[in-house]
Amino acid sequence: MDSIILGFENIAHFNVLLALVAGAFIGILIGAVPGLEPAGAMAILLPFTLGMEPLAGVTLLLGTYGGAWYGGAIPAILIKVPGTPVNVLTTYDGYPMAQRGEAHRALSLAYSSSFIGGTISVLALVVLAPYLATIATHFGAVEYAMVALVAIVSVLLAHQSQGLMAVISLGFGILLGTVGFERFFNTQRFTFGEPFLMGGIPLVPAVIGLFAMSQAFVLLRTPGYKRAASSAVYHNRFRGLLEALRYPRTLGRSAGLGVTMGLLPGVGEFGAQFLSYSLAKRASKTPEQFGKGSPEGLIASEASISACTSTTLVPLLALGIPVDPLMAMILSVFMIHNYIPGPQLFAQHPEFISGLYISLLLLNIVILGILLFATKPIMKLARIEPRFIGMTVLVLSLVGCYTQNYRISDALIAVFFAIVGKIMLRNDIPGFPLVIGLVLGPLFENRMMQSLALSNGDLSIFITRPIAAVLLVISLLGLTIFAIGLWRARPVVAAAPANP
Repeated sequence: MDSIILGFENIAHFNVLLALVAGAFIGILIGAVPGLEPAGAMAILLPFTLGMEPLAGVTLLLGTYGGAWYGGAIPAILIKVPGTPVNVLTTYDGYPMAQRGEAHRALSLAYSSSFIGGTISVLALVVLAPYLATIATHFGAVEYAMVALVAIVSVLLAHQSQGLMAVISLGFGILLGTVGFERFFNTQRFTFGEPFLMGGIPLVPAVIGLFAMSQAFVLLRTPGYKRAASSAVYHNRFRGLLEALRYPRTLGRSAGLGVTMGLLPGVGEFGAQFLSYSLAKRASKTPEQFGKGSPEGLIASEASISACTSTTLVPLLALGIPVDPLMAMILSVFMIHNYIPGPQLFAQHPEFISGLYISLLLLNIVILGILLFATKPIMKLARIEPRFIGMTVLVLSLVGCYTQNYRISDALIAVFFAIVGKIMLRNDIPGFPLVIGLVLGPLFENRMMQSLALSNGDLSIFITRPIAAVLLVISLLGLTIFAIGLWRARPVVAAAPANP
């Protein structure tokens, strides 16, 4: 109870409340502008949050993260252009509803579904994070090495359809993670005599270049979006808010899937959305309406997306393991303020954890309030020239990189990763495995070195400790499934006919 009171005291500061509202508003704007993504917006904001108080900085980023999924439904429903990539299924049923003159009903359904999913996600975080942190008190270097391995394998499984490209991206990220001064043997690796590489590849410029600047290059070559005709008539902005409750099974199933998928590295919103939509269609009494304006389809899509937002924090808070690039950015805010995620965070800073929970609940309320009264003016942002947005993103990215440490090398690193990101986009290579490799590669290496030092090089330590053995088996099963998937997806060359 005391920690909850302290949490409210932490929230009740002007800078935290300002960050909460600003994050929600920025996130909605990012989601409402097709072509922008929360990863890019968070990457731009990241350098500026490092100088803020921990709770304010994290709240600003999480508000941007959660608000974007809400806002992405606006263009998806009204002009059939998903505001963010994960809102693609929202267009299937949201836009047909708008064409029937039910735009506000569709928007209200999307908002209420997202709000319920987001709230359930926060409650799941409150329950699961301390429980997992308690389990993590039994973890040593061996267990953490295996947790990192499970996370790495999960990323590959999440990109099974892009198997080989995911391996390339992950391997490149792990390689980049080896750059810098290696403390076990006091050696320099891949620094080429450059002092700015002694500390390794900085995460902030890498993320900014990979997600913000590379996307800006795409926007610079993107023509303006044409506004689709819509017969939407705006009468009651609250119509449909309670309608989502008429489909409790679809709502509960989708939120549950979102909560579960948010815990898995690399799966997140995409996996939750497609699975929940498929199950909702299969279980529906009117599956033929899906894709033609089904309220159930819209609910399944939006509830599952927002249900992921808070549970993605569970592995980060309890184990210090980010499940996606967005959580890697949140991790950097924690680390810069010496808030080390893990069991000790709950013991040493309970007021911060409580404040975080409360801020996440308030974020959903604030986002819903903004959307109910500001949808029409926000929708006008979809007409902004993409080239103008791209140039603005480039400028802000370079300014953010430089002002973090006032080093031109950080800006150059961001430009390098922007070029890498553009090449990856052109060749359909996912960028997420690269970031995970960059973050988890050094963690896995350090924990492995510590484990082998404890056992004098005896590899049996990974099978004699029960938790580590279970995690190792899970990793090997995951790798086996991934390898089988690659084998089945290989191109089959037809045998040449024999000469007569």
